[in-house]
Amino acid sequence: MKETTVDKVLGHPLNAWYVAAWDHEVNRKPLARTVANRPLALYRTEDGDAVALADACWHRLAPLSMGKLEGRDGIRCPYHGILYNSAGRCVSMPAQETINPSATVASFPVVERYRYVWVWLGDAALADPKLVPDMHQMDDPDWAGDGLTISVDCNYQLVLDNLMDLTHEEFVHSSSIGQEALSESEFTVHHDERTVTVERWMLGIDAPPFWLKNMRDKFPDFEGKVDRWQIIHFESPTTINIDVGVARAGTGAPQGDRSQGVNGYVMNTISPVTDRSSLYFWAFMRNYRLESQVITTQLRDGVSGVFREDENMLVAQQAAIDANPDYEFYSLNIDAGGMWVRRLIERQLAAEGRLPAPVAPVAAG
Repeated sequence: MKETTVDKVLGHPLNAWYVAAWDHEVNRKPLARTVANRPLALYRTEDGDAVALADACWHRLAPLSMGKLEGRDGIRCPYHGILYNSAGRCVSMPAQETINPSATVASFPVVERYRYVWVWLGDAALADPKLVPDMHQMDDPDWAGDGLTISVDCNYQLVLDNLMDLTHEEFVHSSSIGQEALSESEFTVHHDERTVTVERWMLGIDAPPFWLKNMRDKFPDFEGKVDRWQIIHFESPTTINIDVGVARAGTGAPQGDRSQGVNGYVMNTISPVTDRSSLYFWAFMRNYRLESQVITTQLRDGVSGVFREDENMLVAQQAAIDANPDYEFYSLNIDAGGMWVRRLIERQLAAEGRLPAPVAPVAAG
């Protein structure tokens, strides 16, 4: 099945929550960050609240992120000294007592959840915190782990495609998590108005190196076959949490008993920066050996190495797309999850009036 050229470079919905930064990155020193083509100045008030303002002074568009914080919630422009509060309203102008009432910069809704600072760049009246995607494993005491940020030079859709079809592991990550069973196994796809889930089980197989090490972290004498699972859950527009793990073969993991195995969640949320660049926030969380910082660091570094292989492929793919702007993508069976992701994003863009033509409605099922 072919996809049009437009499908390769879909825009990004604005009425959505995007991660702008890890919570520890936002402090009392302004941070410059671009999300969905919108430069932002991020900082904290003295009360500890995170703030996201447009990173351009009303007067001459100087970046506020180059300025200094003053008072409880203020930020002063580094060029001519105009002072704004956390709502983006000017509260002081140099050399004059009368403040021009139009002297404002945009202030965007912010929510802190799951170790991230999320921003809403669309209609502020629609910014419901309940719409923040569920990533509860990030701060649940029953899970432990850590992650990093990848700045990747490709459209965010390519990262989503990569995560929705993990058969590429057989070829891109052959030394760590890849194996032939990935391509040989069956999978199912389910979707509704906001989510897409791809589920794959591989039964009675050898554990690849990454998972063999994890099994032996929990069961030092482990030998034998495993049952392996990958349950990919997408929540529109850009969050994908992947339930992954292996258990001793035949001990009931497909039926819900994972006690004889190791379980992790690969947490992923992607923020478009421009149409050709993205910030990819990820973490690997586990529910075993929670006390071990050694395992946390080993997993973070190991997954980081795997994702570098993905990054190299995605950057090369974006370069090839740019060099072949009229080429039309073909889709295989393995692309079913990714195709549904694109349809849901198209639906969001259509609802915002940001598609060049109407798209067919997406039926739940």
